[in-house]
Amino acid sequence: MRLAVAAAGAVALLVPFAVITAMVVGGVGWLHRVDQDVSVAVHAFSAAHPGLVDFMGVWCLVFDPWTWRAAALGLVVWLARRGARSLAWWVAITMIAGGLLGALLKLLFERERPSFLDPVATAVGYSFPSGHALNNALGAAVVLAVLLPMVRHRPRLRRWLLVAGIVVPALTGAFRIGLGVHYLSDVLAGWLFGLVVVAVTTSAFVARRRRRPALVGANAASPGTGEA
Repeated sequence: MRLAVAAAGAVALLVPFAVITAMVVGGVGWLHRVDQDVSVAVHAFSAAHPGLVDFMGVWCLVFDPWTWRAAALGLVVWLARRGARSLAWWVAITMIAGGLLGALLKLLFERERPSFLDPVATAVGYSFPSGHALNNALGAAVVLAVLLPMVRHRPRLRRWLLVAGIVVPALTGAFRIGLGVHYLSDVLAGWLFGLVVVAVTTSAFVARRRRRPALVGANAASPGTGEA
């Protein structure tokens, strides 16, 4: 059941990501207009509220992709010390794969960032998909996947974790648009792809755990594999 859910989730998330990517690459007119209209409207609002711009900048600095990577490293060490080495490997592989694939996609598509005569903020590199949105969705999903089963008997803490796991990536992506460094489609694609990576690695992890008992049983039954 877990394998089926993870695999279905990967497909369900990959399809809209692929659609958005195809429209961005193909230069679909209505998507381009939506991106431009949202960027212009949000930029005008941000330019009129410098205090909000400062807050968004600090927020995006706090929830930078490297913050999530540092948190994941701490989680890996903690899990390894608890003896959950396979889960620690899953966290490490998922975070590394998501970060590398996100950087590769940026280089592959080479989409330029929004451009304004009076920008409220600037950022280097390409625009699609949003690295902040991708890594926030990726990191939050990884943290939730590890911690939620451990607090199943603490419903209040579980609710707070769920709320934080949704609100932080959502606000981070929205603030990247507010700072004028990403289009709406960049952020949507980043959220989706981050969750795709988690779903795919989860499927692989669950499938591997299902195979291991079968392999152990087969080795035990095979002649010459047991200890003398």
